[in-house]
Amino acid sequence: MSMNVAYTKLHGTGNIILVVDQRNGDAPVPSPERIRVLGDEATGPGFDQLMWVTASGDPGYAAAYRVFNADGSEVGQCGNGVRCVASVLAATPGHPRTFVLSSPSGPVEARVGDDGLVAVSMGTPVFNPADIPFIAPERRDRYELDVDGVDYDVAVVSMGNPHCVLQVDDVDSAPVAEVGPKIECHERFPEKANVGFVCISGRNRIDLRVFERGVGETAACGTGACAAVVTGQALGLLDAEVDVQLPGGQVVVSWHGGSEPVWLTGNTETLSEGFIDL
Repeated sequence: MSMNVAYTKLHGTGNIILVVDQRNGDAPVPSPERIRVLGDEATGPGFDQLMWVTASGDPGYAAAYRVFNADGSEVGQCGNGVRCVASVLAATPGHPRTFVLSSPSGPVEARVGDDGLVAVSMGTPVFNPADIPFIAPERRDRYELDVDGVDYDVAVVSMGNPHCVLQVDDVDSAPVAEVGPKIECHERFPEKANVGFVCISGRNRIDLRVFERGVGETAACGTGACAAVVTGQALGLLDAEVDVQLPGGQVVVSWHGGSEPVWLTGNTETLSEGFIDL
């Protein structure tokens, strides 16, 4: 028996996101094997992340969502993905422009501007190593990470998913393809890690490339942008609001510290619509 469900394919700053809106449906989430087939452009619509949206059951939430990488793995959060979800929901007739979504890593507030920019609250950063998870005896702003006998100076944080951030002098020449996969699967990250290579060019501007866990390098990573900014702020290098330049475009990250949520703002663009066979 085949089951077809509608999707919207968007990009959030170049990050390719497939949104399946099942608020009024009951289709089962595809298997990891099926997700891999659908995520590959040769055999499906192709995406970096699949955002599976359902009704929440709690009237406080406009909807709930789950996040799947193109390799079939399920993850706790995706910043550009949730911006794409918010944009799809806000385009539904009569839907409010400000609302709250239920995510695997907690509630996310979304604001969709008349200019089409989407801002989402990405929760509070988690620096405690055990909660990231990252193997370290105590919390520090920087750690030394041994990769094939080379010590890298890194910052580590969770934005609903684990991130490792390295400062580089130039993102274009950063060893993303060589070092990214080694840190992603490093033994000190029990659940693997997203790896950010950041060049700080001012207190309000950074350039960033991200090697994403379960995906590889992408044009943009929303939680990666948040991770790069909050770790830079913890080191005293960045102000409260920062422009983050990614290969796919620009997002703005703002955080006022403490238990305040991190806000991620950027554009989304619909690429195509269609049906996938589960």
